[in-house]
Formats: sequence, structure tokens, C-alpha cells
Amino acid sequence: MNPEFDAIFARLREILRQHAERLTVADDTATRYCLEGGSHPTHKKPMPVAWVQIGKAYVSFHHMGIYGNPKLLEGLSPGLKARMQGKSCFNFKTGDEELFRELEQLTAAGLAAFRKAGYTG
Repeated sequence: MNPEFDAIFARLREILRQHAERLTVADDTATRYCLEGGSHPTHKKPMPVAWVQIGKAYVSFHHMGIYGNPKLLEGLSPGLKARMQGKSCFNFKTGDEELFRELEQLTAAGLAAFRKAGYTG
């Protein structure tokens, strides 16, 4: 594993920890931090809202608020867009504070959209 992954994970984890008061911390380990919101509308189980996880090749940051509201991606910088995999995941092999700050704003907007839609408190 890349030694820089721990620092990347810590920074991305801190982005999510800022929102932990209104959500449930489902996982908090050295390699995964996950926030859950209200019940999934179909499955009626707690719904993962956002999480960060260290993998073999990168650190991934997942945010379902973006998946649920793709309009949030309209102003995304080319640098952050290049880190996207799928509809709601961003992968990092190296740290980039500028992208982390942008992701911080995107995370706040996505969680606000989830609250407005009634998925979280």
C-alpha cells in the first residue's frame, strides 16, 4: 500500500467527520469511515450516505448525495472530474488540497440536498 494513502484517508475522513453530528457513523476504522442517513426508501434499512475507504490502488471517496443530485456536478473542476469513477466516487492516489477543498464544498451541498429530500436529518 502507498504510504501516502494514510494521509489522504485522514484528510478525506475529516471532510465527512464535519457532518457526523447529523448522521450515524457506521464504520470508523483505519481504512474505512462511513456515514449513514435515514432509511433507504425501498430496502427500509439505514442508507450509506458517504464514505471513504483505502483500497489497494487508491483512496476512494463515495458520496450518494451526488448520485441523487447530479446537478451538483455541473460546476465541477476538470481536476476533480478527472478523479471521478462512476456517478458518485472520486479516487485519489496523491493528495491535492485544492481538490479536497472543492470536494468539501461538494459534500456539504450533497448532504444539504439529501436533507432537503428527506433522506437524512
